[in-house]
Amino acid sequence: MWQIRKPAPTPAEDAAEREREREEHRLVTLGDAGAFSKRDKHTDLKVELHQRLLELINLQALEQMSREQIEAEVGDIVAEELAKQNHALNHAERKQLVGDVLHELLGLGPLEPLLKDPTITDILVNGYDRVFVERYGVLEMSAVRFKDEKHLLRIIQKIVSAVGRRIDESSPMVDARLADGSRVNAVVPPLSIDGSLLSIRKFARIPISLERLIEIGSVPIQVAEVLKAIVGSRRNVLISGGTGSGKTTLLNAMSAFIDGRERIVTIEDSAELQLQQDHVVRLETRPPNIEGKGEVPQRDLVKNALRMRPDRIIVGEVRAGEAFDMLQAMNTGHDGSMTTIHANTTRDALSRVEQMIGMSGIEIPARSARAQIASAINVVVQVARLADGRRKLISISELTGMEGDVITMQEIFRYRQTGVSQDGVVQGRFEATGIRPRFLDQVMAHGITLSADLFRPDAKFDG
Repeated sequence: MWQIRKPAPTPAEDAAEREREREEHRLVTLGDAGAFSKRDKHTDLKVELHQRLLELINLQALEQMSREQIEAEVGDIVAEELAKQNHALNHAERKQLVGDVLHELLGLGPLEPLLKDPTITDILVNGYDRVFVERYGVLEMSAVRFKDEKHLLRIIQKIVSAVGRRIDESSPMVDARLADGSRVNAVVPPLSIDGSLLSIRKFARIPISLERLIEIGSVPIQVAEVLKAIVGSRRNVLISGGTGSGKTTLLNAMSAFIDGRERIVTIEDSAELQLQQDHVVRLETRPPNIEGKGEVPQRDLVKNALRMRPDRIIVGEVRAGEAFDMLQAMNTGHDGSMTTIHANTTRDALSRVEQMIGMSGIEIPARSARAQIASAINVVVQVARLADGRRKLISISELTGMEGDVITMQEIFRYRQTGVSQDGVVQGRFEATGIRPRFLDQVMAHGITLSADLFRPDAKFDG
């Protein structure tokens, strides 16, 4: 059996430790009594026990033990420490305390209950004593608190170090991810004035499918059939939307309809795509090291992906010069590639891609850049976050070519908002514009059948 406890301290070491604890208690008692009385007693006790466990436990033994074994051992140690300090807790309180201490020891401390709550999509920490969460598109204050700034910073360090990143005064911003793919951004002083900031965009443990998006009303079933056909016929897709509008969620859902026999290469800043196919190669960028060297940007990964014999390339989000290389890939036989971009409308999305081509450092006339866009991208899907917090697909448009110096585009489906109910729920419906898309020929060539009724000008779908 693994020995979780460290060897007992000598009498001299034990006496010194007790004297240190008494001195700390005296300093706190003589300090600001008002501030001390406001502290969360449970949080103080939890953090105190965690620190005590770090002193008592053989951390190397933890790696060889199951969570059940650790929980039993830690429960015994916590009970002993509580008895020594004469803390009277009932069974439920003691069980909660053991769980919280395990979260501190093995997980992300106070964040663990929030990470396990499936109704929470975003966790926003604005300093150690202000934690907000988003449920069903609405922000609300959480009861979760950290002990102090050092406690919060320790949790942030634990997150970023797990993916080989670092954060400190010399590098006070970092993008990272959790083991389940959830996206993390952290900012620490001196950039953040009022304490460390932490933002976590949670990802569902089970990827949200297109069927689930239909169920929650984000996409009508009729429009979902068209999305399946677009992916199945290998059309190049650009998904556009604002922050938190569900771009990556829709990309994940659409990718489920890629043929399992195809080789897919994904490229991301922080790996969060959850593709279900067997033949998926995942690449992730690397930030510069402490000396400012070793950076591997998305553009280099896109170039390298072309040498990896991909059938499709999926870029999590284009932000800069990699847009040019992505367009080159779409134009050179990698049909069915997909990516996302931050933009408020489909036309804005094309303008942003054009600007990103300029960021590639390659001198190319504006008309040539637009011609590249028009020939590479077949479909632009626009998503949005409505006023009531719901995410919804609001437009599907097809690029049809060039007229002079302008990219021509026709809208196939759109969401028309009709009003807002008394309880604040946005009301509206999807409608077809009556335009028959040109990609229908490619759809039929791939053996996919779509009803002509979907594109009738009077076709309307609930949503």
